[in-house]
Amino acid sequence: MLLDKHIPINYVFNKIKMDFIYIFIIGISTSFLTDIFQNKIPDMPIGIPAFIGTAISVILSFKINQSYDRWWEARKIWGGIVNNSRNLTLQLQLFMETENKAEIKTIVYRHIAWLYSLGQTLRGQNPTENIEKYLTEEDFISIQQHNNKPLAILQKNNFHLALLKKNGNLNTFTLIEISKIMTTFCDQMGMCERIKSTVFPTTYRKFLHWFIYLFTVTLSIALKNTPIYFELTLLLSITLAFFLLEKSAKHLQDPFSNIPTDTAVTTIARNIEINMKQLIQDEDIPNPIPIQTFYAQ
Repeated sequence: MLLDKHIPINYVFNKIKMDFIYIFIIGISTSFLTDIFQNKIPDMPIGIPAFIGTAISVILSFKINQSYDRWWEARKIWGGIVNNSRNLTLQLQLFMETENKAEIKTIVYRHIAWLYSLGQTLRGQNPTENIEKYLTEEDFISIQQHNNKPLAILQKNNFHLALLKKNGNLNTFTLIEISKIMTTFCDQMGMCERIKSTVFPTTYRKFLHWFIYLFTVTLSIALKNTPIYFELTLLLSITLAFFLLEKSAKHLQDPFSNIPTDTAVTTIARNIEINMKQLIQDEDIPNPIPIQTFYAQ
């Protein structure tokens, strides 16, 4: 997730460097051909590229809004996971006796493993990487048999709660209350998976690029009597602004893509881990993930 810090110019330029080259070539080529065939090419009213530019602005505005909605939905889901994770710990402590601290710790640690596993799964990474320290050896081996590792971890916690009910550590009412939170975790995981698996139409992006290239050609023809250095400066300034906005929208539309603009699931998971471990007075409390760049992991 991008932070309110200075973003390096090279990061911005790398996103549009190929578009810069394409626009430069198109501008030079169009200007050259216009000079050669100036008697055969009619004057291009400036209103035509202006109309195309207005259409591009409207399409870009729609795409940015839709992309930001996806990103913001993902952030709200993980905000809900933060709150429910704290509630899970508080309810376990409220409903269970103090002598059951070991049971509470096991459930809390298993939930922390679920947080990291879910984030890594959404980002296309190894879902079991670095989570074995939060699970028993039996649990870790068991979840390897499942395709959906986070779901398997949730199942383990549900089975654990059912066992606590059977042994008399939880009554029916308290089990139902805690189960509501566990159900919410499953719902939130499904919401994240829906965002991840729903692809933004690629044809939309291609059509937008064609419109921008068409805008470049028409604007270059309309400015055929303008000095080439001024024409190219204007072409690059306007079209690269369009491409930069389009790139921003493209990155926002996938909030779990493991790039600077995605949801900072690792940082959020670490903060939840700290909160939950402090609530159960655990000794092994990690430090927050240090932010050394312009984005959070």
